[in-house]
Amino acid sequence: MTTTYSGPAKLILIDGACISGMASLSTNQRGGINGWGGTFRPDEITTDLRNAGEGLQLELPYDRVGAVAVTGMRKLLATQLLMSLKGDGPVPF
Repeated sequence: MTTTYSGPAKLILIDGACISGMASLSTNQRGGINGWGGTFRPDEITTDLRNAGEGLQLELPYDRVGAVAVTGMRKLLATQLLMSLKGDGPVPF
């Protein structure tokens, strides 16, 4: 069974700063391995965001929060960034 979420989210950095954006998340249950992850496209790009790694939280609507780590980043256009996220702990969607 796969569960997905696609919509608005806030990435909460270690210092408490919130970055709004759009998330596309899904669960992955393959070969007995359960987990979740996806991508996050921030509305704004800051130096702290570019340096983000582990210990972050992703807040979805209705105060649903999940712990995440950044596993990769790539530029989409001159002004956009796509972040790959790996969830840690319970699925927030």
